[in-house]
Amino acid sequence: MRITLITIGFYEYTIELANALSESEDVFLIIPQNKVSNPELISKKVRRLFICKPRMRYPTNLKMIHKIFQYINFIKPDIIHLQSGFGPWICVLLSFFKKYAFVTTIHDPETHSGEEAFYYNLTTKFLQRYSDRIIAQGKASKNCLINKFGVKVQDIDIIPLGASSFFTKWKKENIIEEKNTVLFFGRIWKYKGLEYLIKAEPIISAEIPDFKIIIAGRGENFKKYKNIMVNRERFIVVNRYIPNENVAELFQKASLVVLPYIEATQSAIISIAYAFKKPVVVTNVGSLPEYVDDGITGCIVPPRNSDKLAGAIIRLLKNNSARKKIGENGYKKMLKEFSWERIAKKHLEVYKKTIVEHRKKRWV
Repeated sequence: MRITLITIGFYEYTIELANALSESEDVFLIIPQNKVSNPELISKKVRRLFICKPRMRYPTNLKMIHKIFQYINFIKPDIIHLQSGFGPWICVLLSFFKKYAFVTTIHDPETHSGEEAFYYNLTTKFLQRYSDRIIAQGKASKNCLINKFGVKVQDIDIIPLGASSFFTKWKKENIIEEKNTVLFFGRIWKYKGLEYLIKAEPIISAEIPDFKIIIAGRGENFKKYKNIMVNRERFIVVNRYIPNENVAELFQKASLVVLPYIEATQSAIISIAYAFKKPVVVTNVGSLPEYVDDGITGCIVPPRNSDKLAGAIIRLLKNNSARKKIGENGYKKMLKEFSWERIAKKHLEVYKKTIVEHRKKRWV
């Protein structure tokens, strides 16, 4: 099967998928060269076609779209698989895609707090209209696509996020776990609920005197978060973009990983934590609970509740053997449910079904 994967975001995810699919299929990957920090991690079996991604508002996006058009004309794939995130420019290409079997993975059916909704929703509507099938990454995402965008239930397949073992390539044996240290990792934005972790700090510190929180990532103005910190010496803040090669160190040092989100679809942070055998504490929003077995691979707490969040963190940090066991369970869950061999197989099943359905449409 000749497969073309197209993305301008979710780079690590798409590279892992392309690598796994290339073990049995002919895979072309269209990806921005100026956004991929480690192109050497793309398998030699994957035929890569690089594009240049301008800023979203620049009209030079039309040049990028034209380049993709030329590539597709040259490849003539059996199926096109697009990762959402392009913005409205991709709409120019969608009518051209109609002659090919076409699948879209919609990573975030809804925008999060603080994000521009109009263009994102417009693009999502066009994607669901032109795609033969939609891939969602959890039941909550599937329900949103049905209820908000009117996607037919029979046109949606659920395939979870694959394992984020990508980052373990940079694991170093001389880096050891730091006692009573929790990690908040990723983009810092309102919907991530960082304020509730910060407000939980005094409660946790009262029980665990040497408690520390590592906050790693960039996003909105960090000043408002700094202003609500009670004990600033408890925080290690790395408020910048974290290169792939530095991610492993952060997860290796953490005792556990916290996702205090107030909104979510899913999060690759959970599978990164599992890859490093770290327990997770997540909130009961979106599809996050679908990736966590409460009390087995992590803890699930209500959103916007610093007391409950603090309680879960304290329980895990105070019971070292249980915490280690939960981290091991997360790792085993990743290998069993989210391995790329398994994820690739699920994608191939969707591709084959889509190709058959597309051919029937063309003859109707």
